[in-house]
Amino acid sequence: MPIDSTIASYSDLAFKSAIVVYCLVFVMLVVQFALAYTQRAEERELVAAGVGDTVPAGAGPGRVAPKPSKPLPDRLGNMAFAVLFVALGLHILAIVLRGFATHRFPLGNMYEFVTMATAGAVTLGVILLREQKYRGMWAFLLVPVLILMFLAGTLLYADAAPVVPALKSYWLPIHVTVISLGSGVFLVAGVASLLFLLRLAQPEGAESDNILGAIARRLPDARTLDRLAYRTTIIGFPIFGTGIILGAIWAESAWGRFWGWDPKETVSFIAWVIYAAYLHARATSGWRETKSAWINLAGFVAMLFNLFIINIVVSGLHSYAGLN
Repeated sequence: MPIDSTIASYSDLAFKSAIVVYCLVFVMLVVQFALAYTQRAEERELVAAGVGDTVPAGAGPGRVAPKPSKPLPDRLGNMAFAVLFVALGLHILAIVLRGFATHRFPLGNMYEFVTMATAGAVTLGVILLREQKYRGMWAFLLVPVLILMFLAGTLLYADAAPVVPALKSYWLPIHVTVISLGSGVFLVAGVASLLFLLRLAQPEGAESDNILGAIARRLPDARTLDRLAYRTTIIGFPIFGTGIILGAIWAESAWGRFWGWDPKETVSFIAWVIYAAYLHARATSGWRETKSAWINLAGFVAMLFNLFIINIVVSGLHSYAGLN
């Protein structure tokens, strides 16, 4: 069937709009942090000046003190989280419209793969990071999401078109969807481990005037971040492993062998082994916390290497990047 260029243009518009709204959410979160940092600095100055608590206006004998309004940084953070749903809706709409435009499952090139993986990461973030204590993480999660989406919309972009003959299989939506969702989960796990290491550098209750310490204090405690990284890796590990197995089954159907040590297959397996090592280290006394977090980050680096270097630089049977 011919490509519907009108729907394809709407998909591209939704994708670009999603980036703009994600950027708006990120700016709101940065402003929230700046306001909270400023308020904290002012409170420290008041304490240093010996200014005690003041009686709220209108309070006194026989009067009920007015209910204090929620601080502006908290209100701004709640607004950012609400706007995030608009960005995610546009993100998902771009994927759906791309599928209608091409009359196939929208996972035929790197642009579509990254779009799906980042949507999976944000969706998982909305599910796991909806509590107030996790709101400080969103600015950090949006950074890699925005970078990946920017690269997808520029360097990796491919016009809506039919897939190459090798991808015209019912295995495409099964195998690649599972792999992309697993990659999105590992994105959240990698950010959690990175923030865990940052939080360890600023122990709970420690005071610091430097910007790094101020950022760390806006994050959940180190134990919470460590548990989040562990939980998300437990989710992503079997998903990604299933994707590798399904890919092997597809390879046997398409190429007559389950495994051929193609660069994409090899690096995917290496990344999976690294995450297996992380889960083992996380459960081993003496390797918990810092050492296991570095292993988790190594797995995330392997995933990025597999996505960009293997797909763009190295030639192999999986060279379906869709790039000119």
